[in-house]
Amino acid sequence: MRARSATAIGAAITAIGVLLAASGCASGTKSDEDAVPTADIRLYGTDGNMANSFGDALKDSPAVLNGMKGTTPLTPLSDDFKRRVKSVDPTLTDFNYSGESYDAVVIAALAAETGKSSDPAVIAKQIVGVTTGDNTCDTVAACLTAAKSGKDFKYRGISMRSSGFTSVGEPSAAMYGVLNFGTSNKIDDAKTEFVGAGDQQSEDKTAPPAPAPSTGGNKNQKPPLKYGLLLPKTGALAFQGPPMFAAAKLAIKEINEAGGVLGQPVQVVEGDDGTNPEVAKAAAAQFIAQGVGVIIGAGASGVSAAVIPAIAQAGRIMISPSATSDALTKVDDKGFFFRTSPPDNLQAKAVADIIMRDGHTKVAIIARDDNYGSGLAEGVQKDLQSAGIRPENILVKKYEAKDKYDKTEGPKLFDPIAGEIKGFGATGILVVGFDESAMAIKSLVTSGVKV
Repeated sequence: MRARSATAIGAAITAIGVLLAASGCASGTKSDEDAVPTADIRLYGTDGNMANSFGDALKDSPAVLNGMKGTTPLTPLSDDFKRRVKSVDPTLTDFNYSGESYDAVVIAALAAETGKSSDPAVIAKQIVGVTTGDNTCDTVAACLTAAKSGKDFKYRGISMRSSGFTSVGEPSAAMYGVLNFGTSNKIDDAKTEFVGAGDQQSEDKTAPPAPAPSTGGNKNQKPPLKYGLLLPKTGALAFQGPPMFAAAKLAIKEINEAGGVLGQPVQVVEGDDGTNPEVAKAAAAQFIAQGVGVIIGAGASGVSAAVIPAIAQAGRIMISPSATSDALTKVDDKGFFFRTSPPDNLQAKAVADIIMRDGHTKVAIIARDDNYGSGLAEGVQKDLQSAGIRPENILVKKYEAKDKYDKTEGPKLFDPIAGEIKGFGATGILVVGFDESAMAIKSLVTSGVKV
């Protein structure tokens, strides 16, 4: 792993502060949800719960999320891209990780075309290179044309805007959205701000290997490129799955409309990672048996970590659009794991900066005890301390991470944590979790914590 530039990260955090200070001042009219409650305590979230679909879990608690703010890897999405994604799934209410899912599919296709092979081992060696060339292309058709003709190019699509991959196959820089919930427990889009983070200098410019010379014969005899979508349909991240599935299928459609890869349409099969390691392992095994060469997923960091060994052993590619744990940067993947989502060390700094700029000096963190929750909570804790909050003024409470929570167990699981937080006297509470975050918030309210 290459170290991020301290100067670049510092500049990104400064940018966050500037944008937050300007939040809501872009026009002379207020949004419909401009009112923020005067509460004793403010809620904060991260990418696992900052979504409109999360607010649906709190329909019986109107406006309880009003004023909650947080971050998620998010690039400004054009109306055209949203329209195209919704043409696949008209029911979408969120677009979280849609850009990352679309780009994961496209990058693998470009790598296959550049390497002139559907062999995952060949594709894996081309993936970084298709994002770090010299000549920019930003559409599937244009980039496939360049790849087929052997021209130099670098893909700049939906989420991969500012720079390409590092040597370990993850974004060297990324965009984050600073999101705010309004009175209807929905994200108030008028308040969303976008900030950059990371270090573009860590982009790996090493030239990929040249494709093997053609042995003649009909190019169409090569096996077609086959994808498997290993994304959440069930489990704690099921509410985040629809935009990822829709965007991935959109990319498949547009690749085939542009002529496919290696002269053939690319193929796709769908699976469910279940937000559960065992469910995901079983689905991945089925993909491997079906001849899938590129797996898009898994959704959660812990699930991805559990699946990577089997994927790497089978020599198949795995590209996650949403697994953000820092631990995945150093995972032993034999060169087969990539991700289009940025590592959480960048998000931790962004969240900590938001909390500090709101003036909090006593903070509680509630986090699920897995790679994602623990890693992000510990990163935020470290950054808050670096920013000047004394260690004794930060309370971190973790809870058992499960793929599915029974609603009846919410009080048993979260009421003790809520009671301890109430006694602690925090003025800012960060909730790092998935759909179960709704139960944690309900426990805070019923325990008398004035969020």
